[in-house]
Amino acid sequence: MRAILSVSDKAGVVDFARGLRRIGVELFSTGGTKKAIADAGVEVRSISDLTGFPEILDGRVKTLHPSVHGGILARRDIPEHMEAIKAAGIATIDIVVVNLYPFVQTVTKSGVSLEDAIENIDIGGPTMIRSAAKNYESVVVVVDPADYGPVLQKLEKGELDGEARMKLAQKAYQHTASYDTAIARYLSGEMFPDHMTLALEKGYGLRYGENPRQKACFYTLQDVKSRDRGLGALTHLSGPEISFNNLLDFDSAMNTLAGFSGPTVAVLKHTNPCGLASRESLAEAYRLALSGDPLAAFGGVVAANRPIDLETAEEINKTHYDAVIAPAFAPEALALLSKKKSLRLASVPFPQAEDEGLEFRNVRGGFLVQTRDIVGDEELTPKVVSKRQPTAEEMSDLAFAWRAVKAVKSNAIVIAKHSVLLGMGAGQPSRVESVSIALKKAGDRANGAVLASDAFFPFADGPELALQAGIVAMIEPGGSVNDSEVIEAVERHGATMVFTGARHFRH
Repeated sequence: MRAILSVSDKAGVVDFARGLRRIGVELFSTGGTKKAIADAGVEVRSISDLTGFPEILDGRVKTLHPSVHGGILARRDIPEHMEAIKAAGIATIDIVVVNLYPFVQTVTKSGVSLEDAIENIDIGGPTMIRSAAKNYESVVVVVDPADYGPVLQKLEKGELDGEARMKLAQKAYQHTASYDTAIARYLSGEMFPDHMTLALEKGYGLRYGENPRQKACFYTLQDVKSRDRGLGALTHLSGPEISFNNLLDFDSAMNTLAGFSGPTVAVLKHTNPCGLASRESLAEAYRLALSGDPLAAFGGVVAANRPIDLETAEEINKTHYDAVIAPAFAPEALALLSKKKSLRLASVPFPQAEDEGLEFRNVRGGFLVQTRDIVGDEELTPKVVSKRQPTAEEMSDLAFAWRAVKAVKSNAIVIAKHSVLLGMGAGQPSRVESVSIALKKAGDRANGAVLASDAFFPFADGPELALQAGIVAMIEPGGSVNDSEVIEAVERHGATMVFTGARHFRH
């Protein structure tokens, strides 16, 4: 038996090579892989000994040779194939061990040039992998270091059957497919090309999906256009395993907090922020966020865009939550909160600002793809449409409420004051019903507060309800045929209204 080994990730390859030699496999290798194997005292020959041709073009051409691919692709069950390679002086190759240049790791580094990226496109590696995978009945193809041990054990016992070989071939084709996907994505200058493939890598299995009867798993998206790995960079620090619904809440938390630069805490329930506040003190931000809806907060998720300190942890510890997520936890905060065995603690790098990456949503038969919904700068300097101008304090609260309402399921209404969410109405078919729910949650605190609506008010009934409860300022996109009716109601109550010209539906 003969094997070719040429790997970028050299983890475990020396031990695998040693094991192959132990069962009598003749080894051929290239460049750094050959050096690593030879330096460990394992007998290995150069790929040039196989091809009779030196590596050229700075290593670009070394395995692209009939002696390599003829030996891999020849069908052992077809006499004509075997006679052809014998006549050409080519011997069969039985094992191909290859993984590819680190293209994704290279192009996601800061300051990488196009030339560097192109040089990290592997040609010979994918070609050998695909050739070996095509002829998997005769050739063992290994692309994952995690398979070295199991493959060696089966080879030693002669138990590497057709099913196992087919599984290795499937993994090989997936390896090259993901690799090509990354390259195509990097070279594409289009937001929405005619053809798009997604490269997903299994992160970990989940106990179940949204409900116990549903099976689920978490996959990370390979995106060479973004350095933000999102929940793929999450570290589970303490508590029960992370659930499907936790991840949905964590994603909502990251989207919610991305719009806030100062220390901010969100309390989420079923992906909606039922509490949200910004303060210089994170502990104070948490206390105020909890005050938004303490009843709904029970069993929810706490998210902060700053590391959790001990004071904040002591406050969080007073209420039952399902999970807490933040960029980091102070050691004493982690020690305190991890005493609650039912509380999940996780860290993840929060984005410093909103970005315009792509969002994918699966629907039956396909995907909906869109850019992320972000708050534009022009929205934070909205057009005043009422006679009374907002005060500076009202304007600050309107900006806070506008960022908050973007994170709430439509029809969305948010009531806020002093950078604290006091009440919200989410997901109602009727916008006036959302207003009613938000006012009920805010209670007497609505008096003197501001209101944000993610889309325009089609009639004056919703604003009238809010104005009667003491709302003094409103922010909404505008654009309804009944805008004048809505503005008239606002002015009649001596309140103020601004239009942003942009809506933020979240379905």
